[in-house]
Amino acid sequence: MSTTTLKPPDPRIMQGVIPYIGYGGRSNEAVDFYARAFGARDMGRIPDAERPEYLMHAQVEINGGSLMLSDMGCKEVTDPGALERAHMQLVVTDGRKWWDRAVAAGCKVIAPYERQLWGDDWGALQDPFGIRWAILQPGPGRGDQDA
Repeated sequence: MSTTTLKPPDPRIMQGVIPYIGYGGRSNEAVDFYARAFGARDMGRIPDAERPEYLMHAQVEINGGSLMLSDMGCKEVTDPGALERAHMQLVVTDGRKWWDRAVAAGCKVIAPYERQLWGDDWGALQDPFGIRWAILQPGPGRGDQDA
């Protein structure tokens, strides 16, 4: 979906902290990848008027939350490098399904998805854009569901 306007977002995904990440000219590619890897819903893309292949703004919904993307401020940066001091945490009820889909789409395994000493199933990945993701499924008796 390549539009100059965004769909009005559900107010529930426009709360709390919303990551806004620069992609060094790869925002279009990232939106498409996140649809394959994480089931992201494309909420719209606003291209840069002078460089339409770059996005001024894009937004996706992943697992009920929002992620905003941009290529602005990245005119000379074609590879912004890895975002190593943070990761995106996906808390889901079907962790293995999320994990397998992300790996099949091309995410690199950082830490295997398995039961952790604190009782949850968890693993870490890195996407092709240098963003790290963790998938967490609460273990038995933790959270609203039993795993």
